[in-house]
Amino acid sequence: MSDVTQAKLSTPRRRGHWQRHLQANWLHLIMAPLALLWLSPLVWILVTSLKTNVEVFDQEAGFWPQSLNFSNYPSTLSVAPFGTYLINSVIVTGSILTGQMITITLAAYAFARLTFPGKNLLFTLFLLQVMFPIYAIFLTNFVTLREMGLVNTIPAMIVPFIASGYGTFMLRQSFRQVPSELSDAARLDGCNHLEILWHVFLPLVKPTLIAFGIISVVTHWNDYMWPLLVTNSESIRTLPIGLGLLAKADSGADWPRLMAGTTIVVSPLLLLFVIFQRRFIDSFMHTGVK
Repeated sequence: MSDVTQAKLSTPRRRGHWQRHLQANWLHLIMAPLALLWLSPLVWILVTSLKTNVEVFDQEAGFWPQSLNFSNYPSTLSVAPFGTYLINSVIVTGSILTGQMITITLAAYAFARLTFPGKNLLFTLFLLQVMFPIYAIFLTNFVTLREMGLVNTIPAMIVPFIASGYGTFMLRQSFRQVPSELSDAARLDGCNHLEILWHVFLPLVKPTLIAFGIISVVTHWNDYMWPLLVTNSESIRTLPIGLGLLAKADSGADWPRLMAGTTIVVSPLLLLFVIFQRRFIDSFMHTGVK
């Protein structure tokens, strides 16, 4: 067979190969630019944290720093007690998550599986928490905490978020999808409501719990307005407030230090995502009981 004939036969094969390759990976071609767009702010933050203040405002300076200036990180930690802020953020976020997991589990089970007077009305009131923006109830929450003497304390940042209407709704929908035959069988074995909840329902709705936990941790780890409103002491401030203090320096924002502080704040969440990446994705993809 001549070279010309082989070339004519191989051309359709190559075209078919590329078509199959494109059909199999078209989603990656769409997601890759979106991933780069999402990563670009993080890259800019990291690169800026390694520059000098002069390089940031020098229009002739390139995107990359001339030399890696890691001194911004220790100097940022010396400006504010970020160690204390980190501990406070962990306490606040962990306490809110623990409290929410308990309250939404018990409330969702009651709304999904129990019968009591005013059940539908009470569930509607729970959903009102989802319908109203959080900023609309800041004033009433602040007044309540002030009457309780909790302003400028760690509990002031925790108590208003112990219950979650959104989490209760998510978990109630998952509980309702669990076959009633499973709970009936457990009841015949002598299990009470708490034992049925622990041994039957919770293992089946674990993806929903993980998905809500992710939302809760990210929301309250990055919360700025409420901790700023109810605290005025350095000993109980959280990381986002410490980051805001860097941006309000008398001489203007020190951008390299500010970006170094931002890297410190977002690093725990990024590290958590990298470690549990597959579990996180599976939780959102399989939320609910099939």
